[in-house]
Amino acid sequence: MVDAVPARIAELKGQRNAVILAHNYQIPEVQDIADFVGDSLELSRKAAATEADVIVFCGVHFMAETAAILSPDKTVLLPDVHAGCPMADMIDVPGLLHLKASHPDATVVTYVNSSAAVKAESDVCCTSANAIRVCESVAADEIVFVPDKWLGTWVARHVEKTFHLTAGYCPTHAWIRPDEVLDAKRRHEGAAVLVHPECSTDVVNLADKVLSTSGMLRAARESSAGAFIVCTEEGILHRMRRENPGKVFASPSSRCVCPNMKLINLEKVLWALEDLEPRVTVPPETADRARGAIERMIAVAA
Repeated sequence: MVDAVPARIAELKGQRNAVILAHNYQIPEVQDIADFVGDSLELSRKAAATEADVIVFCGVHFMAETAAILSPDKTVLLPDVHAGCPMADMIDVPGLLHLKASHPDATVVTYVNSSAAVKAESDVCCTSANAIRVCESVAADEIVFVPDKWLGTWVARHVEKTFHLTAGYCPTHAWIRPDEVLDAKRRHEGAAVLVHPECSTDVVNLADKVLSTSGMLRAARESSAGAFIVCTEEGILHRMRRENPGKVFASPSSRCVCPNMKLINLEKVLWALEDLEPRVTVPPETADRARGAIERMIAVAA
């Protein structure tokens, strides 16, 4: 039965005129059946451009919301409705409105790891791939950056503006400790250290390169290094190893696992295509207000 699941998914995908989008942190089997695997920015662009009638989004809830905002005429499915994002829950509309009132001259730059309602109160969104360029592009000298304090701290190193940060963070990246990275470097002598900017500043300071997941994949392909310590969610290692069979990729910690990203499996993708559920929708008024912030993000080159 298990072997038949991918074939049945492919059959239903054709019948539904569906496209399957998967984040780099998804389990290997889901990545392997996806039409496109990428980071948040890449997936947002695919969602905006697709001619499919149905988008099966293998990621977490805020990603599916973004797809629904960009493609309001499409059916957007999230195979497990419980796939959320703790970081996204760390900023809400009342909290953001308080920040806006406290810093009236600031532009609000919101990480895509946030709810549609929060995006609707924002000036522009960003991803880890284009956060620096987005913040450079705004005219204001002050930026309210939510919700990720570590990404905001990293961006503030590179952009000469005043940043107002909140206390949000990614629990999975917070598990990665500097001593673990140093231990991994001792085990893999000469390995390049790739760090996601959602990691703590102490871990970022140990990086050879600080990159989004798309940047990490590109660096792995282009670098002359033969080994890499990859400081982000371990799901990306599958794609790295597949694309670079002669190279070694190691995670610094066994805890680099996002439990929400791991909720989706092949059976849930199949059931979503069979039932066209669970659907993710965004109220039109919220979607209309959030769309501008997302489209401004997409317009900025990564």
